[in-house]
Amino acid sequence: MAKILVTGGAGFIGVNAASHFASRGWDVTVVDNLSRRGTDQNLSWLMQQHPAIRFERLDIRDAAAMEGVLHDQQPQMVLHLAGQVAVTTSYQNPREDFEINALGTFNILEAVRHKAPDAFVLFSSTNKVYGGLESVPVVQGPNGWQFRDLKGGIPESQPLDFHSPYGCSKGVADQYTIDYARIYGLQTCNFRQSCIYGTRQFGIEDQGWVAWFSIAALLGKPITLYGDGWQTRDVLDVRDLVQAYEVAWERRQSIAGQAFNIGGGPDNTLCLRDLLRFLEEELSVSLQPAMAAPRPGDQPVFVCDLSRAADKLGWRPQIDVESGVRHLIRWVRDNRELFSWLES
Repeated sequence: MAKILVTGGAGFIGVNAASHFASRGWDVTVVDNLSRRGTDQNLSWLMQQHPAIRFERLDIRDAAAMEGVLHDQQPQMVLHLAGQVAVTTSYQNPREDFEINALGTFNILEAVRHKAPDAFVLFSSTNKVYGGLESVPVVQGPNGWQFRDLKGGIPESQPLDFHSPYGCSKGVADQYTIDYARIYGLQTCNFRQSCIYGTRQFGIEDQGWVAWFSIAALLGKPITLYGDGWQTRDVLDVRDLVQAYEVAWERRQSIAGQAFNIGGGPDNTLCLRDLLRFLEEELSVSLQPAMAAPRPGDQPVFVCDLSRAADKLGWRPQIDVESGVRHLIRWVRDNRELFSWLES
């Protein structure tokens, strides 16, 4: 039975990934410091579903603790999902953002190098490593901004441009992860993820916009659009993402040292205004969002080119946007008690 250690395993993506691997018979250890809202509830749900999962309350900024858990558990795979996840938070506290994303990832890589050098390390990077994409021409189409020339989306060959403290900290971690394969021979891989959404996501205004709009629409909370509201992203259901994690494990030797764009791709794009219209129709509500100035570093459009993932991983998204958002809406509606902090 293969062993996996999931950092940030009580977060939105982490709890879905841990459940996925546990359901397939893996020996799962979850590491999390439980600092983010919703992680207590996620961990409780996860342990109810899979009582055999081990939980270690640790912070990835603690290098000695990370070495200890890697030495004790000896996982075959380390799925590194722990991180500071919001661009806006990185402006407010860039030092903490750096220590969590850059130093924390360095600690994990060093722990693997010294204590579990045969482990496969899969790091959740971000599309923000490509920066604001100011050099890429965009035009406004009927359903939001789109690339003028890159119809297939942004490829991994796009020059990196770490715009924002968050982009810098994740970009540093992204490049360290690649280089540890090149210099130390570790089996590492980056997923540059784009707009993941799904169940167990406690989205808030500065991060997780698909979930936040869905939650706010159901609970009657105010919604703000920053900029013109035509910002467009490719969005990916977390159930598709965890499938990608598994196929990466299966092909770990051939993909070591590489980065992959992982998102919804050109077939699963969504702009902010279109999501609001969809929610109005699904929920029979009228949404009147407030408008505010654009936030720094907010790309007008980002869509992944998934060619490399299709070629080297044999992976493409299977869940379309409408089905995925409906699934999320049902979960929010069925678990309204989890959002009591919003209704107080």
